[in-house]
Amino acid sequence: MKLPWLAADTPFPPAEFALTDPDGLLAAGADLSTDRLIQAYSSGIFPWYSEGEPVLWWSPDPRMVLACKDFAPSHSLRKQLRQIASHEYEAAPRIEVRVDTAFTEVMAQCAAPRDGQPGTWITAAMREAYRAWHAAGYVHSIETWIDGELAGGLYGISLGRMFFGESMFTRVPNASKIALAYLIRYVSAQGVQWIDCQQQTRHLASLGAQPVPRSRFLSHVRAATAAPAIDWTPGRLDSAGRLIPLAADAEPAAPG
Repeated sequence: MKLPWLAADTPFPPAEFALTDPDGLLAAGADLSTDRLIQAYSSGIFPWYSEGEPVLWWSPDPRMVLACKDFAPSHSLRKQLRQIASHEYEAAPRIEVRVDTAFTEVMAQCAAPRDGQPGTWITAAMREAYRAWHAAGYVHSIETWIDGELAGGLYGISLGRMFFGESMFTRVPNASKIALAYLIRYVSAQGVQWIDCQQQTRHLASLGAQPVPRSRFLSHVRAATAAPAIDWTPGRLDSAGRLIPLAADAEPAAPG
């Protein structure tokens, strides 16, 4: 089967037409404009390619998904989350989780080469495109701050009632998992059921993610992305799944 080549105005082929190998390569070409990325993600498609290659578009079968209700933090992480919650309304908590206060740095850290990896799939063009998408209000960073320093976090896309996780990084053990736990609390409270994890890894499986057939994923994502969008604003997340805007965070008050 010949791989479809997308010109600037060529629509995506249906995701069901992706190659039958598990990676699910669907098409090549086109660009990373905000409109093109919205079309892709709302159709269960994402870009993934190396520097110097054309943009490659994928829709794996099966698809790795973390159902929010199935999130399975370890015993040590659960203990740490309780400790964070017990101090979250202090005047200057040692650990807090913020949203969209350091997006560029989070993405840069996620793009940095990892141990044992020769490069990164988060190319310079992707960083530029996702920063533009962030400015348009669709891409968000969830950040764990410890003693005033960015210790870990993740970024992803919010479309309707669907969140698409892109990448995580950590400088301190559990920092990215803390951000994920708080993200799940927030999006669950907004009616999000699934977080897309794209591809299968042991790390994601250890947190409760599971592969689902592409047909089931596509059915869910098409309905979820058509739902009303979640409200996002720079601020901090509390343990009850509330996003407290920066302006309202100057004098935090314990929930009544």
